[in-house]
Amino acid sequence: MRHHAKLKLIPLERRRYARVKLALLGRYMLEDRREFPCQTIDISVGGLALTAPVRGVVGERIIAYFDALGRIEGHVVRHFEHGFAMTAAMHAAKREKMVNQLTWLANRNALDLPEDRRHERIVPNQVETTIRLPDGGAFTARIVDISVSGAAIACENKAPVGALLHIGRRPARVVRCLDHGMALEFALPLSYDVFDANVVL
Repeated sequence: MRHHAKLKLIPLERRRYARVKLALLGRYMLEDRREFPCQTIDISVGGLALTAPVRGVVGERIIAYFDALGRIEGHVVRHFEHGFAMTAAMHAAKREKMVNQLTWLANRNALDLPEDRRHERIVPNQVETTIRLPDGGAFTARIVDISVSGAAIACENKAPVGALLHIGRRPARVVRCLDHGMALEFALPLSYDVFDANVVL
């Protein structure tokens, strides 16, 4: 019988806006409406630290979007190497919802989830897709197979391991370069409710 270790849930301190270390892929828009991909370093309901290709100006208004958190608006408060920190302005109901989302995400990270290769893999009906790169470039690719946590794609163009990109509309990260393509890890796993041959990324 497999022994299940007791999981200690991670509480969030609401009054002090405790920061949770999470790596979520998303996109952000500067005031001039240029959009870029980004990845969170840590998050609280008061602000976010992001790895980002363009840092904007301190005080500049930023609109960021993450699948797990939705839309977050704020302003750049400081720069650091490879990114920036921004405030998170939201009303009380949104803040309460975000506390719950961050608690769930932080506790999910504490689980010992199976590795990608142990997930069931399927070939979707729609295998043609588009890869969008951080610099705005795009190219077509063919999906070899997918799991709830990632995809293997066949393509002529490649991005380096660790690069953030989008496969279709879904943010992902390059985890391996293959002879004729790449292996990608989704920013958030697919829901099992949509994980079948009809799934469209």
